[in-house]
Amino acid sequence: MGILDDLLGGLAGQAVGDRAQQQQTRAPGGGAGMSQVLTALMPIVLQLLSNRGAGGGSGTGGGIADVLGQVLGGSGRGAAGGLGGLLEQLQRTGFGEQADSWVSRGANKPISPDAMTQVFGHEGLEQISRQAGIGPEEASRGLSALLPEVVDRMTPDGTVPDADALAKSVDDFVRRLGPS
Repeated sequence: MGILDDLLGGLAGQAVGDRAQQQQTRAPGGGAGMSQVLTALMPIVLQLLSNRGAGGGSGTGGGIADVLGQVLGGSGRGAAGGLGGLLEQLQRTGFGEQADSWVSRGANKPISPDAMTQVFGHEGLEQISRQAGIGPEEASRGLSALLPEVVDRMTPDGTVPDADALAKSVDDFVRRLGPS
């Protein structure tokens, strides 16, 4: 009944929208249901936004930290990564209007699953899907649902927080998710 349940429930409902009941519970080809996809992607999205590697700050980098850093124009932990790097990448790939709506107050504009390949690149999306243990199509669908909501929650006053404030916000968000 925590924030994750609310977030996942709301996102699953949005993602299903006009889709058939079959897609609500199982993805085509026997893939995971949307709430499972979102649960698998949540830690990766939080790592991406907080500019942390997959080891939760292990200090060695590697893995998804390196791939996401390359996608976002820096090292996985560099100044170009994190939320700011993601927002810059969205601008560069033509999705600035959507990104601006996620940060600003008001309704979040949707982004299509197909856009995730443009934003993260094929290799980046493959790495994200492997890290989450889901297929690339599931990762695309999940990221297109998850990113707007999580970015919106990380920027509640309508501005992008500095790195320290963002890390604190992500830590608070993770604490509210409860033990996993």
